[in-house]
Amino acid sequence: MIAKNRLARGKILWLRLSRQLVQPRRLAFVEACLIGLVSGLAAVLLGQAVDWAGALRVRISYHWPAYLVLPAIGLIGGILAGWLVERFAPEASGSGMSEVKAVLARIPMPLNLRIALVKLISATLVLGSGMPLGREGPTVQIGAALANQLSNWAPTSPEHRRQLIAAGAGAGLAAAFNAPIAGVLFVVEELLQDVSGITLGTAILASFIASVISRLYGSHNLDLNHLNLGLPDTTFFAQEIPFYLILGVLAGLLGILFNKGILESLAINRRLLHVSLPWRIGIAGLVSGLAIAFLPATFRDHAGLREILLAGSANWSFAAIALLVQFILIIFTYGSGAPGGLLVPTLVLGAALGYLVGAVEYSLLGMSAATVYAHVGMAAFFSAVSKVPITAVVIVFEMTTDFNLVLPLMIASVVAYLVAEKIDHRSLYDLLLEWKGIHITKEPSTEGLLAQLSAVDVMQRRVETLSSQMSTDEAVQAFSHSHHRNFPVLENGKVVGIVTQKDLVNIASQQLIGDTTISEIMTPEPVTVSPTATLAHVLHILNRYHLSCLPVTENRKLIGIITRSDIIRVEAEQLSGNSEQIERKSAPSYVVYQTRAPATGKGRLLVPLSHPQTAETLLEMAVAIAKDRNYEIECLQVIIVSSSRIPSETPVQISKSLQLLQRAILLGENSRIPVHTQIRVAHNVAGAILETVKERHIDLVLMGWKGTTSTPGRVFSRVVDTIIRQAGCDVILAKLDDKRSFDRWLLPMAGGPNSSQAIKLLPALASLSTSPQIKLCQVFQPTNSIPDTTLLDKSVRFLQRRVSGKVMATPVRANSVSEAVLKCAQQDNSDVIVLGASRESLLQQAIQGNIAENISRKSNCTVIMVKT
Repeated sequence: MIAKNRLARGKILWLRLSRQLVQPRRLAFVEACLIGLVSGLAAVLLGQAVDWAGALRVRISYHWPAYLVLPAIGLIGGILAGWLVERFAPEASGSGMSEVKAVLARIPMPLNLRIALVKLISATLVLGSGMPLGREGPTVQIGAALANQLSNWAPTSPEHRRQLIAAGAGAGLAAAFNAPIAGVLFVVEELLQDVSGITLGTAILASFIASVISRLYGSHNLDLNHLNLGLPDTTFFAQEIPFYLILGVLAGLLGILFNKGILESLAINRRLLHVSLPWRIGIAGLVSGLAIAFLPATFRDHAGLREILLAGSANWSFAAIALLVQFILIIFTYGSGAPGGLLVPTLVLGAALGYLVGAVEYSLLGMSAATVYAHVGMAAFFSAVSKVPITAVVIVFEMTTDFNLVLPLMIASVVAYLVAEKIDHRSLYDLLLEWKGIHITKEPSTEGLLAQLSAVDVMQRRVETLSSQMSTDEAVQAFSHSHHRNFPVLENGKVVGIVTQKDLVNIASQQLIGDTTISEIMTPEPVTVSPTATLAHVLHILNRYHLSCLPVTENRKLIGIITRSDIIRVEAEQLSGNSEQIERKSAPSYVVYQTRAPATGKGRLLVPLSHPQTAETLLEMAVAIAKDRNYEIECLQVIIVSSSRIPSETPVQISKSLQLLQRAILLGENSRIPVHTQIRVAHNVAGAILETVKERHIDLVLMGWKGTTSTPGRVFSRVVDTIIRQAGCDVILAKLDDKRSFDRWLLPMAGGPNSSQAIKLLPALASLSTSPQIKLCQVFQPTNSIPDTTLLDKSVRFLQRRVSGKVMATPVRANSVSEAVLKCAQQDNSDVIVLGASRESLLQQAIQGNIAENISRKSNCTVIMVKT
């Protein structure tokens, strides 16, 4: 009995202890300890591997001709590293610091164990083969990836996972520099920008443990205390302040130049799509090896180069050469996509710059040695590049533990920061993210639902509008067929006013209906909101101006409308727990690559590219339409992955897609049309296209169609039917024939807005031919005695003013519209048939076997269907 009681008490105590341990705060600190341990060991492994490989490379260069050995090692190491990255984890290229910052800003990007392993091996190959990059970027990404993987194994909230990822990133930096305080500050100042208790606690604990592991088992090539330089004590005199100010200004200017050089190098390499990533990195290693081989032997060890500048065994000419050569090689190497960091290289550049300023000061005043300025220069240049002055001061102080350096460090670092901030407020990692098309904005200060969601998340994209030149009679008809009481008024695609039911009632009371236009009764320059406005701001505007709805505009272009009902619906879904439809970060597709051109157009035309055989023709059509309407072109490639895989974590090959998108960019450049491109990894094509339409505010979708479908219950295809039904914009569907000729055009007329849209599109498409021949036909029933050709005559006059070729019209009598159109096309040997239809009628008529679907299936020529 006693034994059973003891066992029961033991179980109770264990349950109490386990419950305490799994409490969120305590569990976070346990996880932080584990993250610090794993990150520290990973940093030790990377550091020792790089040291061993680098030492072996230097020894070989002394026994064999350096001009052969160093380039060969750089070439082989670069090719192997590039192959690993391209084959297994494209996200592991570059520093990795910007990707971690994006993940912490809630941008959906992959960060897992696979990336950590590929980064570890590829960074070892790159740094060990002599490329002038650092290991702090890889250790940060490895630490963050390991932390994310651990948090996935132990399910937790998204916010808690962010804190653990930040702790892993701080641990990686602390282990790389042997500077735990700097690791914590870097998390607070640059990555997470959060000073809550649990964030600081986990970051401090993980950074401390990682730093201890690194000091016990790792290399100390970033720790200056072990050098025992034997230099005189550091001094600081007031007379030196002007020189530290000059050092800060020079570091700020050179830091901005360095950032711009990095971006330009990346841009140049992006244009070299015919050169694969392994060869780009291999060539960078080859060039670095050649450059270093013809320099003094001390340049072969990048860590030793910095120590020479700090130890006082260099002279001003050595420092100048180091600054120039390293500046060029770092920019050139990083632009290739090599997996390596930029913080340590900035320390080398800062040390060289500081040494030069210190040499001038010592020759004039003879106060502090040039090595003192070299220490200060490291922090100044680091501050200018990364925009983290506090971290810059602390990191150099932790590396030196010299209190006399604190004031010079603060002066130079703050001045460098202010100079760089004045020219460009963005840090290097912000610039790298923006170069990839990722813009991080500050999060709302409040945590309520209305502050978390924006207008673009809940607005209605399909908006009923009126034209400013429409008569009030037509407006009354529009109101009678709609349940809406407010209509935005457009002119040339821009919002110029709004008309309410009350406005029409007032006009009717004055008996002015029919004699006035909408522009005379509308409320001009209505209140609007941007798509990024929070729901809290939208609700404030609705209440302030006593409105029931607000147009959502981007540069006065209407992209949606939001009402009080939309906000109430969102709040009701949140209260009922049904928040799946309003979750912002639940997008199934993942943008793995994108480019951005200047946004100078009035609208955007989306071209999904899938088949190289039809891509060229679709792009030519897109360019013609874009020229006519002053649109930008958005080219989309969708890579489909299994529904069992997560798109953001699935490795894909994008080389063929890049070649196709590069052709689109070149075609746009030749035609002076802005072309944006992106590659999405998704579970289905239609979903990816619809997400792009929503995110990029697309006005028109131009897509190809094979002409048949074998999918039961589908009219055109699963993808096309979904786009026609759900896309909140116009859609052009093109079934291309093998001839791809655009000389003879046939346009059936049926009246109404759909034919009007097709006619407006025709001048742009007809420009694909040097001498187009356009025939308009209108089908009348045989019972009509005298056909009304008013529409035909009006359309001919419209086209004759806008098309350089021949335009003719003919009435046709027949019982079947589709049969009559097919017969006309056959008799005239037409190259293209253009059809206009609304969203509903296009699918309904096709289901019934009429007009659009019937013509496109039975015709052997190109068929273009315009959905409005």
